[in-house]
Amino acid sequence: MTAWSTEIPLLGGGGEPVDLERTILSHGLVELPPMEVDPDVPSLSVTFPVTVKSARTVEIRPGRAGRARISTEGAAPSANTAKKLLAQVRHVLRLDDDLSGFYSLVAADPDLSWSSIGAGRMVRSPTVFEDVVKTICTTNCTWSATERMVGALVGNLGAKARGGHRAFPTAEAMAAADERFYKDVVRAGYRGPYFRTLASDVAEGHLDLEQLNDPELPDDEVAARLLALPGVGPYATAHMMMLLGRYSRLILDSWTRPKYARLNGRKAGDKTIERRFRRYKQYAGLAFWLYLTRDWVAEPAGIK
Repeated sequence: MTAWSTEIPLLGGGGEPVDLERTILSHGLVELPPMEVDPDVPSLSVTFPVTVKSARTVEIRPGRAGRARISTEGAAPSANTAKKLLAQVRHVLRLDDDLSGFYSLVAADPDLSWSSIGAGRMVRSPTVFEDVVKTICTTNCTWSATERMVGALVGNLGAKARGGHRAFPTAEAMAAADERFYKDVVRAGYRGPYFRTLASDVAEGHLDLEQLNDPELPDDEVAARLLALPGVGPYATAHMMMLLGRYSRLILDSWTRPKYARLNGRKAGDKTIERRFRRYKQYAGLAFWLYLTRDWVAEPAGIK
């Protein structure tokens, strides 16, 4: 039974519209716990930590026209907890980001004008730490291995919520886990030492990943900081830049290159692809991603 619900307007930081379905289905990490997607609604469930030992699962789904309905199960949250949960939802959906400049850029563009009615918002995790760990779990492996690793981290180390759900583990929880856990339970392979080092540095205050959300930091500095992290290479850096709302770099990997070739009708080298999307300036990576993922959501009749 739903114990508490409210609605929030689907507007971006510049007053621009937000397409909730395309936001929910913006990239693959939304399929990893503590997130869960129901594409038929569409809805996104996220389990947020409330205290060190407790968590709360929130469902985000369409509400009245131009609004999203936010709800939880169990006892109604206190006013303070509800306020914090709504702030987390806004953060995850990037509702404070202003994409109006991008929409103005593509409004008359035959390749991307469809996106100007609210596409392009990339769901992010509650913390940069979580997104970095998940991104490392996507490197040099199959998607099933990614699901196994993230599932083991959340299932064994995350704070519990009602219904068996768990939040993503804190850096402190990951730092306290021993080598055997990462080797035998998570089966993280070469990533195990990276996870322990990263978590320890964050937990002990030597590394503040949340600073990377600071819009005053130049893209090049953010990229350099990401590349300096254990287990983060060029691909993971490009992926993280997208999740941080920094769209100047294209994610070029074993999925995006073939998908571009199929849509484009022929293969193209990375430099050629980058030249094609250079006209989108600081939004080049976002334009590339939307070009590739347009078919992830069925479009209303009449959209070309």
